[in-house]
Amino acid sequence: MISIEEYKIVESIEEAYELNQSKSNQLIGGMCWMKMQDKSIHTAIDISNLGLDTIEEYDDCFKIGAMTSLRTLETDKKLLQHFGDGVSESLCHIVGVQFRNCATVGASVFMKFPFSDVVTALLALDAEVELYKKGVIPLQEFVKMPLDRDILVRIILKKQAIKMKYLSLRNSYTDFPVLAVAVAQTENGIHASVGARPQRAELVKDHHNILTKGITRENAREFANFVANSLTFGTNTRGSAEYRKHLCKVLVARGILALNGDEKNED
Repeated sequence: MISIEEYKIVESIEEAYELNQSKSNQLIGGMCWMKMQDKSIHTAIDISNLGLDTIEEYDDCFKIGAMTSLRTLETDKKLLQHFGDGVSESLCHIVGVQFRNCATVGASVFMKFPFSDVVTALLALDAEVELYKKGVIPLQEFVKMPLDRDILVRIILKKQAIKMKYLSLRNSYTDFPVLAVAVAQTENGIHASVGARPQRAELVKDHHNILTKGITRENAREFANFVANSLTFGTNTRGSAEYRKHLCKVLVARGILALNGDEKNED
């Protein structure tokens, strides 16, 4: 159970940042996972009045406020139009609609949960994060950084010619993924992000130009093997390291083929 001594609705990011420097204080979002913890919070910092619950479109990018709900991200028509249904596919298995109406994008990204479908998908889309003090940095770098007391303000998705496919395997429909995979064809080539390994999601690019001459079933398998061999996998109650490595090869190959319109399952 969580106990909170003081609840503070802040009027600026600066105020939130100053309060958040105390380890006894904590930012709160939808509190979907936080409420399951057993801890004492001196001051709960609420940033819900700072206008960070919207998705804004600009000429060159979309800016997603940290307090935007997962459900809003899932159903936003402009994102669907520009990036396809990959983002929606990455979110639809997360518990249920009521949960996704409360859970925020910022908390999902900032906490870097290893099981995060959100981080896995956004990595494949070359997302950037805007931090209050550190500024804008690639999500690929952010996920490798340790947790600190900075504040995530927005997630930035650049407008580019991109196709993305999201695949995962779960023991039940709304369970955490045994493995999650997003593959994307971008202006700079094809890459894959793999999450729930069960370590944090990681991006693997086609450094050996395996897919530069076009996608075939053979080179899709070759790239999938390259991705699986580039990563480490672990064992937990949902699956073994060996099983996850095998799943990685299968799901990456399926995703690559789906980018090319080949929807037949890869064994």
